[in-house]
Amino acid sequence: MLHKMEIVQANRFLITGGCGYFGSRLASALHKKGAKVVLFDTIPPSQGVPEDVVFVQGDVREYGQIRKAIAGVDCVFHIASFGMSGREQLNRDLIEAVNVQGTENILKACIEHGVSRLVYTSTFNVIFGGQVIENGNESLPYLPLHLHPDHYSRTKSLAEMAVLKANGTSLKGSSGLLRTCALRPAGIYGPGEQRHLPRIVGYIERGIFRFVYGNPGSLVEFVHVDNLVSAHELAAEALTPEKQHRSAGQAYFISDGRPVNNFEFFRPLVEGLGYPFPKLRLPISLVYFFAFLTEMIHHLIGPLYNFQPLLTRTEVYKTGVTHYFSLGKAKAELGYEPQEYNLDEVVQWFRSRGHGKKCHSSFISRLILNILFVSAFIAVALSFLPVVGS
Repeated sequence: MLHKMEIVQANRFLITGGCGYFGSRLASALHKKGAKVVLFDTIPPSQGVPEDVVFVQGDVREYGQIRKAIAGVDCVFHIASFGMSGREQLNRDLIEAVNVQGTENILKACIEHGVSRLVYTSTFNVIFGGQVIENGNESLPYLPLHLHPDHYSRTKSLAEMAVLKANGTSLKGSSGLLRTCALRPAGIYGPGEQRHLPRIVGYIERGIFRFVYGNPGSLVEFVHVDNLVSAHELAAEALTPEKQHRSAGQAYFISDGRPVNNFEFFRPLVEGLGYPFPKLRLPISLVYFFAFLTEMIHHLIGPLYNFQPLLTRTEVYKTGVTHYFSLGKAKAELGYEPQEYNLDEVVQWFRSRGHGKKCHSSFISRLILNILFVSAFIAVALSFLPVVGS
């Protein structure tokens, strides 16, 4: 019987989206354990990679490029996706092509080239669409496709279904079977994260983060990048014969296991950079309406000016509506045990790069700015309401 380290060392892993934040972190962890790693991405690594880590530049939408990269691989971590947040969420065609067609290409290549294991990085959003979920588990049904408030979540749901359906498919030229599983992570954080945290810090530094919204008791979840790395390693291991393929055909929720109010989670970041935490709380319905208007404006002028929306409707739901899930299945079947992290590393990362308030404005000036900001916000929202009367 092979030990865990020997299983890792004996395999060659392909990571799609391998040059992104999470992909790079996963690659580093596998490499440190002696595994052979292939990074597949549209852009080269932003930092140098070890000599024995192979980088293949390619696009999951192009089957020929995937087919060449996947030859000789034992396990694929399919991380690559598009449209998770911001203005990316509004590019429906590219979202569909990357998330659905790209995943179909990965599955086809695995089957044709005898790759026996595939771990798919999915999302909470295949289940969640704005409804309250408290301590949900994997027995919950997929959210009906037409109820998804954004195309990213809809396509991730379609892709996850395809991955799990492919479990047990016969591999060409082999007597083996393709074993697949899916991980559904919460929002990822950690030092150096490049998708969400810089955007949040940008809002803080530009004075845009002047209010919170929703019920102060609403709870959501996050996952530290290293906990997510651990979950992926465990899931891949659980697809092996040595582990009786116990994760095959299964989906797992992955988080730090500590539900928290979204805005309170980021309080240490705001205050750690020297900024006051907002005291103003707006109703979530008003913020959702503002996000809807922003999306409509982007739809009209996006082809000419692809601006970054302050918030999308999905982001309002994800940050303001309670949804958190049990880790029971991941713990029992994968042996997943999340370590405890906080935002101290994140604060230090931003401070080491010159972020942080250099001087403190007076209470009066902050109060005036808050009043002006909220007044403008409400005026814009009210201007779109129908006029009653003649």
